[in-house]
Amino acid sequence: MSGCCDHDDIDKADLQIKSFRRALWAVLLINGVMFVMEFSSAFFAGSVSLQADALDFLGDTVTYAITLLAMGYSLQTRARVALFKGLSLGVLGLWVYGQALYYILTDQIPSYEIMGLMGVIAFFANLGSALLLYRYRVGDSNMQSVWLCSRNDAIGNLAIIVAASGVFATGSAWPDFAVATVMATLAVTASLRIIRLSLREMRAEVHEHP
Repeated sequence: MSGCCDHDDIDKADLQIKSFRRALWAVLLINGVMFVMEFSSAFFAGSVSLQADALDFLGDTVTYAITLLAMGYSLQTRARVALFKGLSLGVLGLWVYGQALYYILTDQIPSYEIMGLMGVIAFFANLGSALLLYRYRVGDSNMQSVWLCSRNDAIGNLAIIVAASGVFATGSAWPDFAVATVMATLAVTASLRIIRLSLREMRAEVHEHP
């Protein structure tokens, strides 16, 4: 009887992995397309928050591809992939801080029309990604990192829409800088969470299989 239960557990795990893989392929495609669209628009808009969001789409595309390659491997391997993603997310956050400072010094005012339009498009793209990945938000560090990336991106897109409205209302670039700072903080916070969880899983795997 216990053997049947074990077999059922294995089947359920396999089905979850296959389901997660399909969702991840869909999200990878969404992010790749959005990177091309937003990266080209960011330069026309002169917006640091759009540039940051576009690079975030690129980073997500790359890390989702790495996640797909790591699936089926040991927890140790998956935790190492999650650690890489966490570190990459932290670097992105620090880069956004630097870009915001650069745009403050150069005093560039972004195009609120392009910011608003791309913010809306990117929001629905990330909302769709987050919904696809919602059921995997309580998995291992690898699954959680994917969910956190999509969730943070959707929040960031809403902030970009608010920033576009702020630029329109004030004629100033400060709303764009403020949103870029919020996005950087979200990235760094998620980065620390993913790094802590992945390191915990790596230590647990080592203790279990010395």
